[in-house]
Amino acid sequence: MSPAQRRVAAQVLIDAGLSQRRSCALVGLSRSTLRYQPKARDDAAVIEKLRKIARANKRYGYRRAAALLRREQPVNHKRVQRLWQAAGLQRPVVRRKPRQRVQEPNRTPLQAEHPNHVWTYDFMEDSTADGRKLRVLILVDEFTRLCLAIEVARRWQSAGVITVLAQVFARSGRPAFIRSDNGSEFVAHALCAWLYAQHIDTHHIDPGSPWQNGYGESFNGHFRDECLNLEDFSSVLEASVVTGQWRSHYNTQRPHSALGYQTPEAFRRQWAAAHSPGSLAL
Repeated sequence: MSPAQRRVAAQVLIDAGLSQRRSCALVGLSRSTLRYQPKARDDAAVIEKLRKIARANKRYGYRRAAALLRREQPVNHKRVQRLWQAAGLQRPVVRRKPRQRVQEPNRTPLQAEHPNHVWTYDFMEDSTADGRKLRVLILVDEFTRLCLAIEVARRWQSAGVITVLAQVFARSGRPAFIRSDNGSEFVAHALCAWLYAQHIDTHHIDPGSPWQNGYGESFNGHFRDECLNLEDFSSVLEASVVTGQWRSHYNTQRPHSALGYQTPEAFRRQWAAAHSPGSLAL
C-alpha cells in the first residue's frame, strides 16, 4: 500500500476504537506520517519566472527552462514540468515525416576528442524582407559545441571564407581538421590550398550523407528554429547584428542538453580547467 492508503487504513482502525500506536503498528505506518499534513506551496513566483523565460526564448521546452531556473534557485525538473504544462507554455508539436536513411557502420567519422580538434562549417540560406537571398556562414567547434562564427552576406566566394577563417584562427586558434559538405566554396582549390598551408586537414562528407556531419546539422536546426524562423530581416546589417546576438546567447546563456545543460562556453572553461597542467599534476 502507498503511504496515503496506509493513513486511511490506520484512521479506520482508530475510528473503530484502537489506539493510534496500535493502529499504526498494524498497517506499518509511523505516527509522524499519520499526523503529517501537506502544506500548500505557492507556485506563483516560479510560474512567473517560467513565463519570462518562455517569452524571451520562444522555442525552449521545460528542460532548458529548468536549467535556466536552477541558476537562480534549486528546483526539481518534475516540478518545472508540471508548472510549465499548467501554465500552457508547451511548444506546439510539429509532426515531421521520418526520413529514410541508409544505415552505415560509422555515422559520424572522425569524432572530436578535445577543443580545436574538429571544426565544422556550413552555409544556410535565408532572405531579407524584399525577397533577396542571404547566405549565412556558420563555424562550430564539434567538441565544445561553441559557435565560433556566424557571418552574413548576399553571396560568398572562397576568398571570403578564407578571410573569416583567418579572423577566427587569430581569435580562437586552429583546428586539426575542418569538416564540411561538398559545396563549391568548400571544395574550391584556393580554400583547400590555403588550409593545407595552415596545416589543417579537410574532411568532406560523402555526397548525400548529411548524417556524417551530425553536429553541424544539429546546430543548423537550432539556429533555424530559434533565430531565422523568428526574425524578419530588412538588410544584411540587421541580419548580422541579430545573428551575432543570437550567437552570443547560444554560447554563454543557452543550456545545451548534450553538455549536461551547461552552456558551450561554461563547458569549454570547465574542460580547460580540468586539463590544465596544474590539474593533471594533482
